[in-house]
Amino acid sequence: MGKITILSDTHETHNNINCKGGEGDILIHCGDITMNGGYGATMDFLGWFDKQPHEHKIFIAGNHDWDFETKPEWLENTLKTLELSNIFYLENSSVTIEGTKFWGSPVTPRFFDWAFNKDKGNTIKQTWDLIPQDTDVLITHGPPFGRLDQNKVGTRCGCEELSIVIETIKPKIHCFGHIHQDQPLTSYNGHTTFINASVLNESYALVSEPITIEKWW
Repeated sequence: MGKITILSDTHETHNNINCKGGEGDILIHCGDITMNGGYGATMDFLGWFDKQPHEHKIFIAGNHDWDFETKPEWLENTLKTLELSNIFYLENSSVTIEGTKFWGSPVTPRFFDWAFNKDKGNTIKQTWDLIPQDTDVLITHGPPFGRLDQNKVGTRCGCEELSIVIETIKPKIHCFGHIHQDQPLTSYNGHTTFINASVLNESYALVSEPITIEKWW
């Protein structure tokens, strides 16, 4: 595994996105594959995701992906039926590929009561406490507080509790989306590279391409 390609917040525009062929060995989607969930939109995404040439593919849900929260058994059965053996859906869970551990979560701080919302404080901290200490690549839908998390009026929308846990775990990469305005950017704090991989702007227009990075560890 040499390269990782990352994108987020496609909101049903995936068919217009160029993932740069097979440039990345692993393709990661950080959630919000749909506008409001739904069978048709989800199936269309899975068909597109499956056709991408990357050897392994990982995705999580986002706050717009309602069916992933309300019909979890449907998603599990669908993935089994389609026999998508190289696609991994992570929901507060991990997968290890060629010695690299990926952990993913759709959870974000509560905002207008969308899918996978958790109250700030101890409630959301219980989710972040599930992150294994040996996580190499952390995939969350939302950003940590203070890292690529500013909305269009400059308010920071990231999760404070997630920031604290990251300082303990120190993953090599933390990739996310959710805040369309602060993208596509990377940030580094001395031990973790942060990537806001949203490809749409705040008006849901496609303005960016996926980010491909080299594995350095």
